[in-house]
Amino acid sequence: MPQLSPLNWILLFTLFWTAVLTLSILIWWTKKVFFQSETSKHSRSEENKWNW
Repeated sequence: MPQLSPLNWILLFTLFWTAVLTLSILIWWTKKVFFQSETSKHSRSEENKWNW
């Protein structure tokens, strides 16, 4: 394994954790938006029952 300078190790460390954080945020966001769309569809059908 080639030897890297300390700056390169720091950059690789931050790159790895930003990738992990970005992927986890994207997974959380897709689950959150999907859950909101299901609940909003359900609440709209309940609001339409009153015929205001």
